[in-house]
Amino acid sequence: MIAIIDYGAGNLRSVTSAIGRLGYEAKVTSDPQDLCEADVAVLPGVGAAADTVASLERLGFAEPVRQWIADDRPFLGICIGMQVLLSNTEEGGGHQCLDIVPGQVRRLPGGQKIPHMGWNQVSQVTAHPAFDGVPDDTNFYFVHSYYVDPEDRSLVAGETDYGVRFCSVLARGNLLATQFHPERSGEIGLRVYKNFFERALAA
Repeated sequence: MIAIIDYGAGNLRSVTSAIGRLGYEAKVTSDPQDLCEADVAVLPGVGAAADTVASLERLGFAEPVRQWIADDRPFLGICIGMQVLLSNTEEGGGHQCLDIVPGQVRRLPGGQKIPHMGWNQVSQVTAHPAFDGVPDDTNFYFVHSYYVDPEDRSLVAGETDYGVRFCSVLARGNLLATQFHPERSGEIGLRVYKNFFERALAA
């Protein structure tokens, strides 16, 4: 079972629909106990990192998510669900995040339209299984004003240019996180989902 963590994010329906199109069962839940029965955890997101962290803590998800990733169980973070994994964020004057992946969440530099919204290329830094059948420099759909800057650069699986070359795909063991929205990236986004879930559920 795939558990989609519901902390009040606005894009749960599109994520659930995309997973359903691939033939998988997904349960949207705001109850941390449901993670006990899950094989895969998904943390989607739109909005502010500080609000997301506060909601995860209020609902009791923060520590279970930390433990889930520490146990190297399959976890997919999307957009804000990627950013909150870092140590802290510059957003809103600076806030602590979940501190699962050491590093900072930084604001995109000026000189171009913020937020970064629309299609942009992802350059594959590593031959990650999530990229199986996905050509290098494929376009995916982005909506964000901040980007992750992990201390360990070996975790960067994909990069994108938008005023700065930033980490758009982060991977460590069974953890995968994307700054772009696969569920809004057409068939190629579904391919990333398919690659991740096939590997996660076969383990």
